[in-house]
Amino acid sequence: MHPPLDTATLDAAALTFAHGPISVGGGRLVERPEREEREDAALALGATRATGAGDRAQPEAPDRFRTCFERDLDRIQHSKAFRRLAGKCQVFVAPGDDHLRTRLTHAIEVCQVAVSIARPVGLNVALTAAAATGHDCGHGPAGHASEGALSPFVEGGYHHAVYGADVVLEPLNLCSETLDAIRNHSWNRPAPLTPEGEVVAWADRIAYVCHDFEDAVDAGIVRPADLPAEVRETVGGDRRSQLHAFITAMVETIAETGVVALRSPEADALDAFRAFNYERIYLRPQSVEQADRAARLIAGLAEFYLQAPAHMPHGADLVPGTPAAVAAAVRYVSGMTDRFANRAAVELLGWDERELPSGA
Repeated sequence: MHPPLDTATLDAAALTFAHGPISVGGGRLVERPEREEREDAALALGATRATGAGDRAQPEAPDRFRTCFERDLDRIQHSKAFRRLAGKCQVFVAPGDDHLRTRLTHAIEVCQVAVSIARPVGLNVALTAAAATGHDCGHGPAGHASEGALSPFVEGGYHHAVYGADVVLEPLNLCSETLDAIRNHSWNRPAPLTPEGEVVAWADRIAYVCHDFEDAVDAGIVRPADLPAEVRETVGGDRRSQLHAFITAMVETIAETGVVALRSPEADALDAFRAFNYERIYLRPQSVEQADRAARLIAGLAEFYLQAPAHMPHGADLVPGTPAAVAAAVRYVSGMTDRFANRAAVELLGWDERELPSGA
């Protein structure tokens, strides 16, 4: 029941309503310092606290209402790099079926899984959500195929997690904790510095094995019955059951042990699930062929732009072949959506449309 309205106050104010006046009570503002105090009291002992403006490369005054990690989440969600994930594939390059996942929907699902783990164990939900939402902003077109294609042009190789944190999202001036969790969310990277970052690493793997299998079933590549018995008997045969089982196991493991980990039955099932996906989905001959096409296309575009930087926005002043031109070419090509890269290959490299990577 809503508290009574002070109609005299409403009559005296110049107010505009979407529908009509609905009272929310006394109107006392809860500003950031008080919210941070409440957060500090509610979080687990080892959780990451938000303090002031956060540890940013460029110091900023703190926001009046939002914590530093809430600001990071807002910045990522409003960024062009995040929006472009809608046009970048998760598994299937530029598929005809609009229901198959993209990098954007993958990021949203990773965030849901990560927050569902972080919240009940008392970790910082805002930091978890920010890192999960931004974790794949460094991916190029055509998924992981772009990493091998762009690696020759980047000192030390191209890794989407590192490139996302250090290059793509650098203009957002995010907190060091958020960037660290993004930079190290992949399991072949060093461990994140925060428990929230470790949760994101687990959530990424849990989300993609479940939804990639569901997409492959919808695409007719595998059947539900093909899933190994070890997986079905431990976490179920459909995505809803699987996510519930994995998330519950993560929460219970963290609560019981005090570390971010997954107990053996579900961890073994996750390993078996991932191995099955690699064998039957990611490394099937058609997928390998599409990845090879995509890698040739992406490498060709990078080579073209570094030799002809004037074809890039703001590239007219770059000298062809110089380190600056190479860096700009990698940045431009890595930011492309699948369809934009395909169009560029046709228009600039003379690719036959029938040879473009596409479909499930």
